[in-house]
Amino acid sequence: MKINLAIDFSPLKRYPDFRRLWLSGLISYFGSMFTYVALPFQVKELTGSYLAVGLIGLVEIIPLVIFGLYGGVLADHMDRKRMIWVTEAAALFLSAILLINSLLPSPKLALIYIVAALFAAVDGLQRPSADAILPRLVEHKDLPAASALMSLRWQVGMVTGPALAGVLISIAGVSAGFILDILTYLLALFILLKVKSVPPMKESEKPSFSSLVAGVKYATSRKDLMGTYLVDLSAMFFAMPTALFPFWAEQVGAPWALGLFYAAGTIGSILVTLTSGWVKSYTKHGRAIFLAALGWGVAITLAGISNNLFLILLFLILAGASDMVSALFRSTLWNQSIPDEFRGRLAGVELISYSVGPLGGQTRAGFTAERTSLRTSVVSGGLLCIGFVTLFTALLPEFRKYDSKSNKFAILEAKKRKTAPNN
Repeated sequence: MKINLAIDFSPLKRYPDFRRLWLSGLISYFGSMFTYVALPFQVKELTGSYLAVGLIGLVEIIPLVIFGLYGGVLADHMDRKRMIWVTEAAALFLSAILLINSLLPSPKLALIYIVAALFAAVDGLQRPSADAILPRLVEHKDLPAASALMSLRWQVGMVTGPALAGVLISIAGVSAGFILDILTYLLALFILLKVKSVPPMKESEKPSFSSLVAGVKYATSRKDLMGTYLVDLSAMFFAMPTALFPFWAEQVGAPWALGLFYAAGTIGSILVTLTSGWVKSYTKHGRAIFLAALGWGVAITLAGISNNLFLILLFLILAGASDMVSALFRSTLWNQSIPDEFRGRLAGVELISYSVGPLGGQTRAGFTAERTSLRTSVVSGGLLCIGFVTLFTALLPEFRKYDSKSNKFAILEAKKRKTAPNN
């Protein structure tokens, strides 16, 4: 059987609403990268403090977690398209506040932190709806290809946005970055207006703590789902050395290569995305996630052992590629097997699993390096990743054996979505 490796662009042609959602997100995320670069740059200019810049990430953690969970509840109760539009509009308003603040004779530092926290809250509210809307816009069989395309738009924004933002901000200042972000939000909102409404498929329970608990209970009752969360958390928590990159580049005598350290993982992700045509035909998702997480741990371990810059970057590229394979199959598994009435709430749970892991992982890496050495931190993290990923996979046979052709939840959802009147 011939396997097509090239990324499958057919969902963009086949589903007009998916195409509009994809284009809107691409434009919005590209513009957001300008604010992503402008904020720490502005704080650095105002304070000259590494700690002050680091506090931006710290103030974002709690709002992201709290509102991510609540956003999941709202995604199961409200029109998901409307949720995305309203949160995009809220982000536009916050960017306008940053612009006004940047034009003041003395910009307010406290206001920057407040807006950063509010951005995280808005992101937490939006992401579950953005994740949960996908199964309603494309057919069940096209979800793997659609998931790959959704990943591609983030990657394009991540690669192009910061580079262009750095040039623009260095020439025209942070205000120019905020202005461009506002303009992209306006264009994205206009395109989103043309996406069809996506209300709940049936009468849903009102947003409440009990409905959140019901979603968490459903997640914990599905050992195959728990496997995806625990494996991803283990991989990210133990083997996420991003916080060490500035020190790592200096240690190998190549401080000029710091940007390459950050870019390497994204390069690996893009390579996988552009050759992701095979994902659609591979149905053993549990095995794929396990092997990819294992590959991440092995690649990080080898990078930590290496002293050569080329080898370190090569292994970081392989790590990024492994992470993307895991992400594609996790996303497909979630979208194909979770009932629509729970999709939003579990998207909130998923947001925590792939956000808390990296944030905690950077803290672990920094703490371990402080107590031991950079190499020990990276290598031990990679080995612990391998160990815990293997342990959880062994303890959860439902996850390990997950196959979309035979999994009862995936089969049931495929049948339901074929007959759904508003799919």
